[in-house]
Amino acid sequence: MKENRGNAGVVRFAGDVNSWPGSVGVMRPDHCPKCKCPAFGGDGGINVQGHGLGRRGQRGPPAPEEPAGNWNFRIRRYRCELCGAVIQVEPSSSTARKHFSGAAIAMALALWGLVRRSAAEVRKVVNDRSTDGVAGWTSLCRWAQGIRDGTLFPELGLCGVKGTPREVAAKAASALCGWALPLDRECSRDHQAFTGACQVR
Repeated sequence: MKENRGNAGVVRFAGDVNSWPGSVGVMRPDHCPKCKCPAFGGDGGINVQGHGLGRRGQRGPPAPEEPAGNWNFRIRRYRCELCGAVIQVEPSSSTARKHFSGAAIAMALALWGLVRRSAAEVRKVVNDRSTDGVAGWTSLCRWAQGIRDGTLFPELGLCGVKGTPREVAAKAASALCGWALPLDRECSRDHQAFTGACQVR
């Protein structure tokens, strides 16, 4: 069957591994995100087959208190034997079709919407590129619109939410903070949003 790259799915890995990426078996999705078939057929066959490794770039801070960077990481690829979809399994901090990690976006939304830092200040924290002479950061409004459209963090249920971009950012960041692990609940709001974004499914 021909590969169906146009319908490739991105799955964020929710488990723990000693080193990234984990083995083919450990990281295999339990179903195909395109046709929803289970990873294993009733006859004992494997519907979602390992399909090698790939690489993906990501920008933003790798951890809440670390400086922003731009790095590459390996991803596991799988192929659905039934519909041909190619599936990418990425770290829990990543976000499909975005240069910045989901965790970095969440941190930016919290700094802008909840902590009320200026767009230029947020950019200095989250963006790895030089910010000299830049007055603001248009990405913040784009991400807020993505929340409103349901294309960014749709799991939060904020599609169609009303308000200015900054108000939408605050609502999304508050919701993401609610996903933070208990040990992070005493940390800053931007830290909570960062770690909460890694838990959203």
